Amino acid sequence: MSTSQETTTDSIATTENPQTQQNQDAATTEANILTIEEIHKLLPHRYPFALVDRIIEYVPGEKAVGMKNVTFNEPHFQGHFPGRPIMPGVLIIEALAQVGGIIFAQMPDIQEGLFVFAAMDKVRFRRPVVPGDQLILTTELLSIKSGRFAKMRGIAEVDGQKVAEGDLMFSMMD
Repeated sequence: MSTSQETTTDSIATTENPQTQQNQDAATTEANILTIEEIHKLLPHRYPFALVDRIIEYVPGEKAVGMKNVTFNEPHFQGHFPGRPIMPGVLIIEALAQVGGIIFAQMPDIQEGLFVFAAMDKVRFRRPVVPGDQLILTTELLSIKSGRFAKMRGIAEVDGQKVAEGDLMFSMMD
């Protein structure tokens, strides 16, 4: 038994460099994760309209991936629909827009101000989102014009299945 422990210890010692690289990669990834407190520093949304619980991936100026835990105690489930709670599609799209807002809030070349959700195009809903689901919200910056207008592609998924997708347009408010 002590021989196998020695062998295991030797194996760990010989793979120290790849492990060090993995730790550095993990630290880089963790640096791009935002908690709810950090999200609140970047976005103006608050309860009951803050629809992003965490940013789990972020590529500056390109892409953000957020997470929303859908719970039964959210206020919209009281009336949408009694006995069969379904998250309203407009809130799924708003959650995607809020994840998109994370990209704008951290772009250095954008003037100070409030980017607002201005339009949506090619939006499709694929299946209902219900309490207990965890939405994974991915937005990718497609274009930005004059530092005042932007277009993003958003995809919302639950358990790896697409639940909604569409193009989102944003405008800087004066």
